[in-house]
This record gives sequence, C-alpha cells and structure tokens, in this order.
Amino acid sequence: MSNKRVLMVVTNHDKITEDHKTGLWLEEYAVPYNAFKEQGYDVKVTSIQGGEVPLDPNSITEEEKPEWKEAQELLKDTPQLSKKDAEGFDGIFLPGGHGTMFDFPQNETLQYVLQKHAEQNNVIGSVCHGPSGLVNATYEDGTPLVKGKKVAGFTDSEEIGMGLEEQMPFMLETELRNKGAEFSKGEDWSVHAVRDGNMITGQNPMSSESAAEKMVAALNEK
Repeated sequence: MSNKRVLMVVTNHDKITEDHKTGLWLEEYAVPYNAFKEQGYDVKVTSIQGGEVPLDPNSITEEEKPEWKEAQELLKDTPQLSKKDAEGFDGIFLPGGHGTMFDFPQNETLQYVLQKHAEQNNVIGSVCHGPSGLVNATYEDGTPLVKGKKVAGFTDSEEIGMGLEEQMPFMLETELRNKGAEFSKGEDWSVHAVRDGNMITGQNPMSSESAAEKMVAALNEK
C-alpha cells in the first residue's frame, strides 16, 4: 500500500444568490477521493470554514451511488483548513462547485497552503471551478503558480452557457489567463484534463476522473 498523503480542500459557500443554492459539486470530490483511496493514499478532507459542507443541489444524483458513501460521510463534519496543512502531504486537490468562486480566491490560509505545497514541489490538482483557488496563489517571490503553465478549468463559454456569468465574482478562464496561465480547453462539456509538471487541472465535472488519474500518475512518480 502507498504511504502517500493527499489533502483535499472543499468549499463551504452555499449560495450564488438568495434563491440560487450552490456548494461543492459532488462528483468532482467523490470521484477523485475514491481514486486516491484505491491507491492506498491517506486522504484528509478539509474545508475553508470547517463543519458541514453544502452540496450543489444539481450535483446530487437521483440514484444514490453507494461507492460515494464514504466520501459523502466525511462532508458532514470537516476539519477547517489550517496552516498546519502546509506540511506532511505529497499533494493537494481542489474539487469545484460554484461555491469555490466565492471562498477560495481570497482565503489567506488556502493561499498559504498552496504556496507551501508548490515550494515543496508537491502535486497540485483541481477540477472545474476548483482552479479558482489558484488564481491568487503565488510562489514566495510573488510569481503566480499558474504563470506559464498549461491550465484547464471551467471555461467562460460554459459559464455563459449556464447563464451565470453575471453572478460570478469573475470569469475563471479570463482570470487564469490574466495571471499568465496557458489556458487549455476542449469542447464545452467534454472530458478535458491537462498535466503540466506537478500541476493537474480539469475543465468540468466530466473531467473529474481524468484529472484524478493524472494526479495519481504524478503522485506515483514522486
């Protein structure tokens, strides 16, 4: 069994507007979680504020998926992300959901933890809106983590297709480009994940499995 340790960080933000609920997108968390556990990794699931994690209602499948049960149970009471989570891991993974757009980018603890993981050459993975956590993350010298890197994420055209461009604090693709990322995208709603060294990113919920597989490959090389 592997002795690798992976930190997962999820959102606690539960609404876009008063009448539009959001949160964590379940597939983007459960599929990678299971992929990591299958490898024998020790997985720690944390959230920005700690406590119960809201799920985007649209991400809850009509039929329960028993293989997701263990992952979901952990969301009932998560430890709050802390600066101590900057040490002792081989990688960090940021699942998406629109909630991340509101509580990932400005969270100082997350920015600190990402910086330390990057400085340690750990594997950094994220999918869909999860890369919103990378938008303001920098190395110690101030260079954005995404600068010059091939990065995927929820595209501007996908956001517009959902009619949510006006409700978002920023457009993820545009902002990643602004920070110097070489934004990589497939067709809207298609499977698309990219790896650039120790950075792995996926475009949308459909890309969760592909992003997880690339993350596992990178971790197993360490």
